[in-house]
Amino acid sequence: MDRRTPWLVDALLGLAVTGSLAAVISSRQGGTHGPDALAYLWAAGLGALMFARRTHPRAVLLVTALGLFAYYAADYPAVGIAVPVAAALFSAAEAGRLTESIGAAAGVLAVSLLYRLLEGQDVAFVLGYDLVPHVALMAAAIALGDGLRSRRRQRAQQRELAALTAREERLAIARDLHDSIGHTISVISLHADVAREALGPSSEGAEVALRRIKDATSDTMRELRRTVGLLRADEPLSLTALDPVLDAARSAGFDVYADIAVAPGTLSPSVDVAAYRIVQEAVTNVVRHASGASRVDVVATVTAGRLRLTISDDGPPSGGRGTGHGLAGMAERAAAVHGSLDARHEPCGFIVTLEAPA
Repeated sequence: MDRRTPWLVDALLGLAVTGSLAAVISSRQGGTHGPDALAYLWAAGLGALMFARRTHPRAVLLVTALGLFAYYAADYPAVGIAVPVAAALFSAAEAGRLTESIGAAAGVLAVSLLYRLLEGQDVAFVLGYDLVPHVALMAAAIALGDGLRSRRRQRAQQRELAALTAREERLAIARDLHDSIGHTISVISLHADVAREALGPSSEGAEVALRRIKDATSDTMRELRRTVGLLRADEPLSLTALDPVLDAARSAGFDVYADIAVAPGTLSPSVDVAAYRIVQEAVTNVVRHASGASRVDVVATVTAGRLRLTISDDGPPSGGRGTGHGLAGMAERAAAVHGSLDARHEPCGFIVTLEAPA
């Protein structure tokens, strides 16, 4: 279920409760007091309770049961006992109030049966023919609510297991990067130093080349350590935690402006991670390739259930920001979350825009 529209589900359930009760009331079966505005208002009131079923399931259950007793005390047309309370029983069971649901169902049944038997109704009809459908409907409502809750809990457990597995995989990758690539780069840097010291004073060109190798390996080691740190991080990647990415741009001398108007938990986990990685790749491209750029802007908003993310710089239309595997990787991440990526040169600089369902 879409977490952004629970009110719509509650509204539809409330309409179903109100509509079914109004239809039964209109049939005018039993009771000495014919249906009037108050009877239909009672039906609407039970439907309106569905808007509180998630936050106050026990209160909804109690008010529904007491409202049913009050309705029959006014001697309005019969509406049964299962139909008015089925939605409340379902809601309480869905919220994990299984004991209260069963207790309320048993209490409503007991009061109804006792009243009808004391009134002199036929025992065989009340306990035989009429009791079975009420019990079946109440049991079905409770079972449906509890089953839905169980499936949600199972999915949550599966997500936790998947997150744990992903973390273990990240740690394994981090170890491999550190132990293999990190060691190799360190050896290259060490031998570059040795070779430079062994060169004579006339080998200026070779010394410059070795110095560049030394600088490149140092930069690579810094990037590698940063990547390993991200892989080892327990906190999930999120647009609300962009500081490591933005600080890297600041330390490289860029002015960074960030406006992330996205509250924590607004984005689905997959979209949140994809957006983070796209910002990371785009900012890294600016730092590495945007010759002449001095500013990076990162702006994110969520409107009508869609994320719009923009990363821009003020560099000239040159460098490798519009080509290469980095841009292709960003486009693949966008497509994986059913979004779209646009990257283009503008007179003001280079702009990367992601649009995706939140």
